[in-house]
Amino acid sequence: MNKSPSHAQCRRIVAALLISVASTTSWGAELGNADPLEFFEKRVRPVLVEHCYSCHSVEASKLQAGLRVDSRAALIQGGDSGTSLQPGDADGSLLVEAVRYESYEMPPKGKLPDAEIQAIEDWVAMGAPWPDEPPPQSDQQREAFDLRQRAAEHWVWQPITSPTPPPTADTQWPRSDIDRFILKRLEAAELRPAPDADRSAVARRLYFDLIGLPPSADQLQAFLDDTSEQATSRLVDQLLESPRFGERWGRHWLDLVRYAESRGHEFDNDARDAYQYRDYVIRALNADIPYDQWVREHIAGDLLESPRLHPEEQYNESILGTGFWFLGEWVHSPVDIRKDEADRFDNMIDVMSKAFLGVTVSCARCHDHKFDAISTADYYALCGFLQGSDFREVRFESLHHNQQVAKRLADLDAAFRAKIEGLIGAQPAPASPPVESVELADTSLVDYAHLAADHFLQNGFIFGSQPRVVGELQLSETEGQVALRVAETTAAVNDSFWNGLKSIHEKGIHHRNALDKIPHVGRTLRTPSFEVQHGEIVCRVQGNGHVVACVDSHRLIAGPLHGETIRKIDAKTPWVRLNLKRYVGHRIHLEFVPAKKQTLAVSLVLENPTPEQLKAVEAREAWQVKVAGTRQEQVDKVLAEATPRSRSLKALVEQWAAERKSLKQQIQYDSRAAMAMLDGIGEDDHVLIRGNASKPGKLEPRHFLTAIVGDQPMAIARGSGRLELAQTINDPNNPLTSRVIVNRVWHHLMGRGIVPTTDDFGVLGQRPTHPELLDYLATRFRSDGQSLKRLIRYVVLSRTYQMSSNADPTAVAADPKNLLWHHRWPKRLEGEAIRDALLSVSGRLNEQMFGEPIPIHLTGFMDGRGRPGVSGPLDGEGRRSIYISVRRNFLSPFMLTFDTPVPFSAMGRRNVSNVPAQALILMNDPMVVQQAELWAQRTVKTFPDAADPNLDRQRVVWMYQMAFARQPTPRELDLAMQFLKTEAATGSQDDLVLWADLAHALINTKEFIFLK
Repeated sequence: MNKSPSHAQCRRIVAALLISVASTTSWGAELGNADPLEFFEKRVRPVLVEHCYSCHSVEASKLQAGLRVDSRAALIQGGDSGTSLQPGDADGSLLVEAVRYESYEMPPKGKLPDAEIQAIEDWVAMGAPWPDEPPPQSDQQREAFDLRQRAAEHWVWQPITSPTPPPTADTQWPRSDIDRFILKRLEAAELRPAPDADRSAVARRLYFDLIGLPPSADQLQAFLDDTSEQATSRLVDQLLESPRFGERWGRHWLDLVRYAESRGHEFDNDARDAYQYRDYVIRALNADIPYDQWVREHIAGDLLESPRLHPEEQYNESILGTGFWFLGEWVHSPVDIRKDEADRFDNMIDVMSKAFLGVTVSCARCHDHKFDAISTADYYALCGFLQGSDFREVRFESLHHNQQVAKRLADLDAAFRAKIEGLIGAQPAPASPPVESVELADTSLVDYAHLAADHFLQNGFIFGSQPRVVGELQLSETEGQVALRVAETTAAVNDSFWNGLKSIHEKGIHHRNALDKIPHVGRTLRTPSFEVQHGEIVCRVQGNGHVVACVDSHRLIAGPLHGETIRKIDAKTPWVRLNLKRYVGHRIHLEFVPAKKQTLAVSLVLENPTPEQLKAVEAREAWQVKVAGTRQEQVDKVLAEATPRSRSLKALVEQWAAERKSLKQQIQYDSRAAMAMLDGIGEDDHVLIRGNASKPGKLEPRHFLTAIVGDQPMAIARGSGRLELAQTINDPNNPLTSRVIVNRVWHHLMGRGIVPTTDDFGVLGQRPTHPELLDYLATRFRSDGQSLKRLIRYVVLSRTYQMSSNADPTAVAADPKNLLWHHRWPKRLEGEAIRDALLSVSGRLNEQMFGEPIPIHLTGFMDGRGRPGVSGPLDGEGRRSIYISVRRNFLSPFMLTFDTPVPFSAMGRRNVSNVPAQALILMNDPMVVQQAELWAQRTVKTFPDAADPNLDRQRVVWMYQMAFARQPTPRELDLAMQFLKTEAATGSQDDLVLWADLAHALINTKEFIFLK
């Protein structure tokens, strides 16, 4: 006979089922986080437009099968075969059958990619959401897209005003101008604000909102004991200065930039050193850098003439902000590499525009925005800023320091060359170069003999400030012997001065990416980009190293598909050939990396050269060698003289070598690395017809959003133009930036934004409930130095923030959605705050800041390709949740249960669900049980005097203070004492187990995870 499972076994079974349900796929979680209409606009409508409209829309020259797919009503109505769409029932929809090739085969020219079929299935399953829009019209019927009219008709494009705080009938209640704006609307509706929250509730609210942790019993009591009028403001100042502030608010920002430490998709490849961006965010928030500086660093931190330096270690902080561009998903070895770039750019534009501007620019990828004043031209104008930029791994710790060393080295070498040339005399006039060499300059892709100064690009400093020129004097060292040599050819050459650089990366990384195996960080020569016309690329080189063809900015080569883009260079082969015929029509650039402690010279790059052109190159090089030989003879002759000139020359050479050696000792060899931007040459991007990467249209000059600045090309000094883009985003005439960030702050503090749709201020978003207050805060924010901490302080000290969550039934009846803010919504804590609170009350919280992520704890149900090889500890070593590894395909079941978003796109407003899984996971999750036991141990240890008759009462009161920042009510205290007494009388459990059960019961109350 089978025995019934024990209580502990039941709990483990429920936990297993729960974790199984919570361990959703990346796709499933993305779907859960997506706005339904945005999901349709970005994932479904483009597929219908590209593959279906030509035969099944008002645009079709001849409608096929009587079916139109250009409206929801038309799909439901169907065609000759009946209805095509059953909202909510993917398997029962003919549309889904057709794209699966189960009945009809649509589109007839070939089955859609699996991802596009999946998107259609998901869309139907969620009820086939479709925007409320006019019926589709033909090109002849359709009104022209009038961007100016749209901008004039929607509030968000209008300039920010400076409203005066309104007078209120009640002059006693308002504590700040915020309160006056709120109270004025309430009075107009004949409503009253809720009373003030009690001081304990305010304290708990402030602790969680500002640092994401509960107050300890001692901290709470210290606040309650301070009865002065300045008590709350002192507490706010203390919390704002806490290092925990950056950890709390950094998590909000990481949601916006879809932060993760892996790339998702099939193998969930590592995003090496992504955590450096996370640490940058925490430091910057704690330092309260002005928001306009924050914007500049994110958009163009690599281009700032005076970057912000770490106050103690003096490394470049600003460049780390640009890492946000590259935190998205990457596909390893994509088949359609141009589409892959278009998708990556789309995600980058989407995140940037939502995070900083609060508008959905990426909805204009395939067509002019359906609702907002954003054109397709705007979208591709922004893509140009990315087309002229590139990914790099930057040695950020040494960047600023070594940049100064590089400048001193360039000045040192130039000064000694001038002195030496003055002693030696003018170089003999060389014979004219071969005619073929002169003509070659017009046919090569990259020629370092004729390269514009702003086209000389590198990641690091090892190739100097410019190419080495034939005849240029240089020092060479062989077995400790220094000699004065003459450069034999014109080429870009790395200087041995920089040998020994060591880049420090995150430990435990799986190097599936072939590029990671090449020592390229801070040691890369990058050519300007060019379009492949024929396919065979030939490079004239000398030395040892590698050349990489970076096609359409693709950076994740894991497998043989794009293996031909990497070639090894050895000293025996002056010609290196890359067969890139599959990339004809694609934009590429080449990257040259010398082998460790080796020299690599690159003189030029040709495409599909003829034998005559190759001979011309060799002839030019032979002529250069001859010129250099003549110069070398002149140098050697002077050195051989027994004259004062010779002695002076030798002394200069020795002094040059000595000063280079002294300067070399100043190099910072070891440096941590991080992902960042590298600026390229200025490039505009093509408009892709209907968003199709294989159908490029006209070039669109780079500019900002037309609704704000017009559509004239932006005046760009040099390079990508991201620096100018950052300036435009920060421009006071841009009505978006300030409104968006003050609304985000209000949302995180109040539980709902003044504009509830924090990432979409457009037509599909919700309008502001208090537009005058929004503009007042935006104006005040700008005039107050754009300090986030001062803005937060201003909001939390308002009476509006400190209102009780106990609503007046009359007010609720008149304003059920609380749009007028007559009381504070109870606010559920995020998963990270709940977990951190558990660690805090249990005493397990490890306050160590920064550093490599703690590996995610893997359950038995978290399986699949790319599963991390190491499972982290159950409690994450007690570290705050922000330091736990974020793996796109292996997200924490606990976090997912509490609505932590999958890092797919910007998420400024988390979903807040209330589902049984949350109660179950608090009941059964092993980590929760563990922390309850530790909390019990801490309680017993804190009050150890067994002879004290009030011992149990003291312990219960302390636990309530730790959990809820308040005293227990008499009934709560009585129930707790009865539980302890009854259980102790049975003798079935020891004392510590009783306290663990009580702790676990408190954790499972709603009050533990909600703010009143």
